[in-house]
Amino acid sequence: MRIIIIHGAYGSPNENWFPWLKNELSDRGHEVIVPALPTPEGQSLDSWKRAFEQSVGILDQTTVLVGHSAGATFILRLLEEQDEPIQAAILVSAFTGDLGLPEFDEINATLGRGDFEWDHIRDMAKTWRLYTSDDDPYVPFTKPTLLSEKLGIPITLIKGGKHLNRAAGFAEFPKLRDDILAICAATEHR
Repeated sequence: MRIIIIHGAYGSPNENWFPWLKNELSDRGHEVIVPALPTPEGQSLDSWKRAFEQSVGILDQTTVLVGHSAGATFILRLLEEQDEPIQAAILVSAFTGDLGLPEFDEINATLGRGDFEWDHIRDMAKTWRLYTSDDDPYVPFTKPTLLSEKLGIPITLIKGGKHLNRAAGFAEFPKLRDDILAICAATEHR
């Protein structure tokens, strides 16, 4: 399986649980790519698409996309343009629209504002996962609740997980790793 981990606004491939997850999955024989996307300078949907295309290339049925925060929003935008379903889309601390935080809303504007092609997006991943916490200081709980409704998927609630990032104690994320490995194992046994 090819697993792509996508950071969020003001983020990088070297933060949070991304390096740990990359090592955990690589050690089990999976190809893992964590592209560096331009942020905050030069951040836009177009610049992220260009950087993503150069690092990752084509998405196919062997692809698992894992996105954190604005990286999860970016996954939704990528899937709007997909013609064939990927294996799985995993959204962590996900949102669409504005957060009411000017320093994020401005740079995330082209990612999260506007309409989404929900029916098409839903069909472009065979498996979906949505992780959020009950006390995220950036993403109000209404945001993942809306995504759950639009995509028809349950929320995996991590109580007290805040933004599910390193600052909240998530330098490692065993539940996420185990769920990804289960998706990969189920796919390989089909």
